[in-house]
Amino acid sequence: MGFEAADDSDKEKAQNLPPNSLFRYNSPLVQVGLIGLVCFCCPGMFNALSGMGGGGQVDPTASNNASSALYTTFAIFGILGGGIYNILGPRLTLLSACSTYILYAGSFLYYNHYKHQAFAITAGAVLGVGAGLLWAGQGAIMTSYPPPNRKGTYISIFWSIFNMGGVIGGLIPFVLNYNRTEAASVNDATYIGFMVFMSIGTFLTLAILPPSKVVRDDGTKCTNIQYSNVTTEAIEIGKLFLNWKMLLIVPAAWSSNFFYTYQFNNVNGVMFNLRTRGLNNVFYWGAQMAGSIGIGYIMDFSFKSRRTRGFFGIIVVAVLSSAIWAGGLANQLGYSRGNKPEKLDFKGGSDYAGPFVLYFSFGLLDAMYQSLVYWVIGALANDSETLSRYVGFYKGVQSAGGAVA
Repeated sequence: MGFEAADDSDKEKAQNLPPNSLFRYNSPLVQVGLIGLVCFCCPGMFNALSGMGGGGQVDPTASNNASSALYTTFAIFGILGGGIYNILGPRLTLLSACSTYILYAGSFLYYNHYKHQAFAITAGAVLGVGAGLLWAGQGAIMTSYPPPNRKGTYISIFWSIFNMGGVIGGLIPFVLNYNRTEAASVNDATYIGFMVFMSIGTFLTLAILPPSKVVRDDGTKCTNIQYSNVTTEAIEIGKLFLNWKMLLIVPAAWSSNFFYTYQFNNVNGVMFNLRTRGLNNVFYWGAQMAGSIGIGYIMDFSFKSRRTRGFFGIIVVAVLSSAIWAGGLANQLGYSRGNKPEKLDFKGGSDYAGPFVLYFSFGLLDAMYQSLVYWVIGALANDSETLSRYVGFYKGVQSAGGAVA
């Protein structure tokens, strides 16, 4: 009878397993891929727009002011975003969040004609709200849906799909502005192209499933937690500021977006002409794809012990970070605000090669650094409710650093 009971248990367990399909709609792989496509279309295109330096404008003042407004509201709603996500669920949260990216790109289309900063700054502030919601939800999906022992792999899959948006987005201004080697703002078609992609990403959010409906290959659900309420989330978000694990992540979070303003405006924007800035971004975001795959392998497969993998990943990123930023310092010593270099073109041979490799390396390091931090956060919990708050806290502090920068 004991053998019969065991057989019945095995049959029942087998019946509860989901269909064995690589592209099962309610699988973690497909859902992480979908959020990757959403971010491909929305923040991926935003990254391409920002990466051109000055939002594609000759005068970066409007872009800088919009970015300050963006990161200020992002810092607030990044922290609140996890709680809002837990209350509204993924679809409504992500749909409303992604629509703000369309408004932001449209504000620069407006600025191209009227040169009024107010719309761009307001759109930047609204985008900060949307970005806080989007990245809190994205982080919860990316870190809670995958199997615990494959979080590094799923993070790299997301990061690769997401940054393909930056690659395609970099090709848009490169192709549309190829014959404009002189200093100029990008044309209207560039902004319209970004808005089309962002609109597609907004509609894709409707395909995202809540965590209770996502089933892993072993038959387990990502979470059985139902939607939360305002009081609970307010209390739990407040506790984050007393959580020693979150406080230890603050330095990493603060610095993880601090460098974007410098890299986009004072390296790519200052050193290269318009068409070359677009081409550089193709490789910058392409480098992010390579970096995320590399660090994802290290964090999941390099050693048997997860603790050992974590320490090894930190050492690898620390060594690369020191080397790449030493190169950045050497490059910066060659010019200043009052002594800007002559604009480089991608056909410039050896003069172009050195700064290009540096900019490429900046992208590589960014992906490795942020993927490592996401992996660490993902190791702290497995349920989406907790991880949405953790990631929201991380993105909020990250954005505060971006606002200061």
